[in-house]
This record gives sequence, C-alpha cells and structure tokens, in this order.
Amino acid sequence: MENLALIDSFSEFKDDKLIDRVTLMAILEDVFRNALKKKYGSDDNFDIIINPDKGDMEIWRNRVVVADGEVEDDNAEISLTEARKIEADFEIGEDVSEEVKLADLGRRSILALRQNLISKIHEHDNTNIYKHFKDLEGEIYTAEVHHIRHRAVILLDDEGNEIILPKDKQIPSDFFRKGDNVRGIIESVELKGNKPMIIMSRANPIFLEKLFEQEIPEVFDGLITIKKVVRIPGEKAKVAVDSYDDRIDPVGACVGMKGSRIHGIVRELGNENIDVINFTNNTNLFITRALSPAKVTSIKLDEETKRAEVLLKPEEVSKAIGRGGHNIRLAGQLTGYEIDVLREGAEEDVELREFSDEIEDWIIDEFRKIGLDTAKSVLEKDMQFLVSRTDLEEETIQEVINILKEEFEE
Repeated sequence: MENLALIDSFSEFKDDKLIDRVTLMAILEDVFRNALKKKYGSDDNFDIIINPDKGDMEIWRNRVVVADGEVEDDNAEISLTEARKIEADFEIGEDVSEEVKLADLGRRSILALRQNLISKIHEHDNTNIYKHFKDLEGEIYTAEVHHIRHRAVILLDDEGNEIILPKDKQIPSDFFRKGDNVRGIIESVELKGNKPMIIMSRANPIFLEKLFEQEIPEVFDGLITIKKVVRIPGEKAKVAVDSYDDRIDPVGACVGMKGSRIHGIVRELGNENIDVINFTNNTNLFITRALSPAKVTSIKLDEETKRAEVLLKPEEVSKAIGRGGHNIRLAGQLTGYEIDVLREGAEEDVELREFSDEIEDWIIDEFRKIGLDTAKSVLEKDMQFLVSRTDLEEETIQEVINILKEEFEE
C-alpha cells in the first residue's frame, strides 16, 4: 500500500542514522498529524494505526452521520447520502470510519510532509548526538582529520560526527595532515540551532590528566591521585600527585624506569616538559618541590596576600625562573602562591620594583621573566645577552642600565 511505501522510502534513515524502527514510526505519526491539522483543521477525529513490526500504517477519519443539508463541520460530520456511498446501511447518528489515502492530502501536502519528516529525523538524530557527546565532556576522544582550516581543524569520528579542534585549543607544535588520527578531550558541546557543535581541546590541563589515567595503571585504578595539573601547552607542565598507600612512590610510578611510562605522554604533547611532583599539605615543602630543579634556601610566606618570598643562591635563580619564566609561573599556579625570588647576599642590592617610578612595570616584568629582579642582576649582564633574552629594544635596555647605575653611583 502507498502508506507503507512511504515508510519504506525512509528506511535509509534507520540504517544510516541508527534510528530504531519504533522511533521512526513515532516521528512519522507526529508528522502525519501535523499534515492532517493543516489539511482538515484538526486531527482529533483521526486514528493513526502503526505496526512497527511490519512497518505498516493506516489513517482513519471518524465522522458522525447527519441528515442531508445539516452538515456544519465537514471534518466531524458526513451527510447520510455520502455515508451510504461508503456503506449502504448507515443511519443518522452512527459513526463512520473512512481510510485516508496519501493522495487525499494533495501533492503539495505530501511534499511538505516529506520535508517535515526529514527535518524531524535530523532533529532527533542531532539531539541524540548532543546527549551522547555531552556525556563525554572531559573525556579523551579520537577522530580523524577531515579538513584543515586557518582557525580550526575539522575532524570526523567513525560515525561521521563533526568535531572542531580550534587553533587556540591545539598545542603550538601540532601539525596535522588529512587522514591523521587526533586525540584530545571533548571540552564542550553546544547546540547551535538544532546542530550540535562539538569542541575538542589538546591544550586543556584535563587532557594531560586523562592521559595519565590512560597510560599509568595506578592512576586508573585510583591508587595514585592527581591533585592538580597546570600547563603551558607544548612547553612545560607540572603535575602534583599523591598516594594514600605508603608503599607506592607516586612520582616513581608515574615517571617509570628511565621515564618509560611518561615518555608516551610527552610525545603525545609535542615533547612538553612534564614535572611530576609529590603533593604535600606542607606549603613550604610544596613550593620547594614546585620550584624544582632549583634548590631553595628558605621561604617566607604571607598567608593573607598568598605571596611567598623564596631565598635562593644566585646560581639557582635562573633554574627557579626557567626558560621564559615558565617554571616560576607554573609553580605559582600549582601552589596558589605568587612567588617572589630573592638572591642570597643581595642585601646591598635593590629590587627592580623599587624603580617603578622611573621604569615602567612591563619593562621590569621583561627582566623578571628571565630571572633578573634586582639592579645588580641586570648590571652584571652584557647588552647582547639582555637583547637576545628579552623582548626589549637596545635603546630601552640602555635607559634602564643608566637609571640603575645612578642608584649605585650615588
């Protein structure tokens, strides 16, 4: 029958979109009822009978028989003469059920019905995709590079779902080709109109945390807990770990013999330098560990302002600061303290911040990024070193040197 033929014509959705037959029938009924409302003004007196097992359906219109000339509502009533064309023995007051064929709806209605049905199935499919990926937020996911754009890489998973990896969610050293498999976490899922927008990230600290869970059995089993992860994607990361079992060395278990366990994670993150640190509630000790590989002489804490003054030997300062200031910045993020580095034997020295009336703060910050936070530490370096290690012009550096020299000449 033609109703059945219409259902079968949409069997492709069942196969391609993984929509079950029962759901397809429910959508079909909803679409038909909308078509009936448009055609007849109401669907209240229509019965739609669907058999999901056979894929069969029938539409029946129910009307009451009234005397000829007394029909007030064509949709709810039928004249005696018209009723007896259906069945000869109908009497006034009886109910008449008449099957509605697709052709009765008209060609335009059938085209609209088809379009509406396709739209409803896509809407159902998109809702399921949204729910599926919403449950995967924060989890590692793998998809294949389909298209590379200037601001994002477009990925497709095995089901053909589109996943977006924006440029700012990538590791700076990432380089992809069409067909490459890419791992990241599902960072967010939003509905844009009726279409789910799935965002992947490889720069999020949670990605590193999830890689630890995947690669290190003790973390996966809960024997080792990851307390906090901080990252500068592609450059450096610090991971604080703890274990409630004294027999387990959390750092050793995560790193593995000769770095065997963490090597795969480092490679996945574009050779990101990962420091694994034993967590402790002892703040002084935690800051000391966070500043590794520098050896700290002493620490003075200010709990109110969450600042820590760390005293170091001059040769340890550059280690504490790290390349580009990465080490000290991550140590601060990991511990929750703003860390100020002081040199041993610098009593006769003057901190650069004391010159803030004469030197702009952003210039002072450029020196501090490379571990130069006192006047003498800057004056000890030659111009070539300062130009190559900072983002400052030679003229600006010379002005700073002149200001600092005046302090000691006085």
